[in-house]
Amino acid sequence: MALLDRASSRRAAKPFLWEYVAAELCESLKGISRPFERALIIGPLAILADRIFQNRIIDVTLAPTSHADAQALSVEVVSEDRLPFTPSDFDLIIAAGNLDSVNDLPGLLIQIRRLLVPDGLFLGSLFGAGSLAQLKSAMIMAEGDRASTHIHPQIELRTLADLLSRVGFALPVADRDIIDVRYSDWRQLVADLRDHGLGNALLGDRRYLGKKFLHQLDDAWLSLADIEQRVTEQYVLLNMSGWAPGPDQPKPARRGSATISLADILSSGQDADDMLG
Repeated sequence: MALLDRASSRRAAKPFLWEYVAAELCESLKGISRPFERALIIGPLAILADRIFQNRIIDVTLAPTSHADAQALSVEVVSEDRLPFTPSDFDLIIAAGNLDSVNDLPGLLIQIRRLLVPDGLFLGSLFGAGSLAQLKSAMIMAEGDRASTHIHPQIELRTLADLLSRVGFALPVADRDIIDVRYSDWRQLVADLRDHGLGNALLGDRRYLGKKFLHQLDDAWLSLADIEQRVTEQYVLLNMSGWAPGPDQPKPARRGSATISLADILSSGQDADDMLG
């Protein structure tokens, strides 16, 4: 929450990454035909709720996780560690922009599932493994054999998909979207990270790097630049969805219930499409 508080209070530019995520969530909702009556949006995208829902939802509860956003929306700030809502009270929950730095992601996902009605939908997004590869490379080159961690661990796509199943979501889906942004200076990249609250969430003292490091980082960044003196950085956005278990959802077929053997198809040499009808 501290990172998001600092970001909201010092934001100097439009949070273009959150606007991109909001637009993608809006498109996802357009592809779902069923109506939603009561929605909850958690995190920094709460302030962009109108862009996401476009008046489609009857009742929207906003749950910003920074004090500045809460003040702007005239609502109470919430903590992801303990969401102050009633179980089975929402048929749609969206959480994006804060999931990569929460203290207990599995615990938060379990809370979200419990807040959904049966067959309620969860949509989430976070920046995962592979993000900021160029900045990380430049900092490793600048630090040499004294390289240290400058950003909290980032989750892999496969791990995220497994986690959704493990915490009890039905029909879980996780996919990846890569956002390319070109920078002429690593300082602008760092400013964008701070404006979005995406800095290092690791606790503890930070080692002082000194002025020499900044010059070395300039050189390292320049070594990664293209002919136009720009570096293309990537933000790897992991999107997820899952449904609270419900009685009318599709169920996977019982193991061993298939009537056609794959081995028979392969051994016969027959076209699989013909055999399957």
